[in-house]
Amino acid sequence: MAEEAKVVEASDEIKFSEEELKELGELQQSYQEKQAQLGQIAVQKILLGQQVEAIDNRQVELEGEYEAVQQKEREIVEKLNEKYGPGQLDPQTGVFTPIPQQEEQPSEG
Repeated sequence: MAEEAKVVEASDEIKFSEEELKELGELQQSYQEKQAQLGQIAVQKILLGQQVEAIDNRQVELEGEYEAVQQKEREIVEKLNEKYGPGQLDPQTGVFTPIPQQEEQPSEG
């Protein structure tokens, strides 16, 4: 036959055993540890988000600087083309080789 549940009156006091109190204390401790760990993870996520934002901002700055370097290159190339004409520059030697220009010949008509 199955054990019958004990009916406890409201005025009856029940004292938990040392083992039961220990189990409940360990359970409470586990909850507190997990809550603290979840809090630590939340703080880490905040800090990582701030780092990602800082990296994104720096990337935007560098992209602008990169575009400025490209613009400067175009200006230098344009200035050198005006001065020397089109050609090839060997950056290792600094030697510029002009591209031969074909003179337009009058068309026979």
